[in-house]
Amino acid sequence: MALIKLENITLEFPVQALKSDRRRSSDERPIGGQLSSGQSGHMIVRALDQLSLTLGPGDRLALLGHNGAGKTTLLRVMAKLYAPTHGRVTIQGRVAPLLNLGFGMDMDSTGYDNIFIRGLFLGMSKAELKKKADVIAEFSELGDFLDLPMRTYSSGMRARLAFAISTHVETDILLLDEVVATGDARFFKKANEKLESFARDSKLLVLASHSNKVLRELCNKALLLEHGRAKAFGPIEEVIETYAASTGTDGK
Repeated sequence: MALIKLENITLEFPVQALKSDRRRSSDERPIGGQLSSGQSGHMIVRALDQLSLTLGPGDRLALLGHNGAGKTTLLRVMAKLYAPTHGRVTIQGRVAPLLNLGFGMDMDSTGYDNIFIRGLFLGMSKAELKKKADVIAEFSELGDFLDLPMRTYSSGMRARLAFAISTHVETDILLLDEVVATGDARFFKKANEKLESFARDSKLLVLASHSNKVLRELCNKALLLEHGRAKAFGPIEEVIETYAASTGTDGK
């Protein structure tokens, strides 16, 4: 069963306050989370503020909001990369987080070795990886470069390999931060087609993107975040319209 349940999630990051003579005007609002002073006197950034949400099989959630609204942070909480300061997170099912393609990669190991290293990091078994290694290698289109250390790869080649590995995981929950640009136009098209297939085969999807076209194609629900708080939640079209109205755009 695929389940994501968030109960009154709050996430705060303490930061060292920087002295400044400039006073913020009352109508100025930060791009990121909410700023406040902690008990010890240092500055606190509240990235998420009392979020509650339950998602089950068949839910495909779009995350909307301005830069710094908390979309990536929320994905990392769902992936259990961040522990909330307050509240409870319940996750059931295998999670595939496509949040940072660099996670689980060893620059001194070969491409083939990294198929196993990143695959194990994403929760695949050695038996699964032995079955899928050739398919992953073929999808990456890296050929003989797979026998070389990853430090000899360009950034685009590393992204290709990481993407190929990540999208061959059999998963219950897919967490995705934007559609990843991986290499030339032809491979980018191939990667997007694989991503759409992967998303539709997964039981539960959460996607953060600034492309309403992508969100409409892949999602049926949406959550609008503003400074770490839930501003709207519901059917994808309704939330896109709410966000468009708040930003003065047409929502296309």
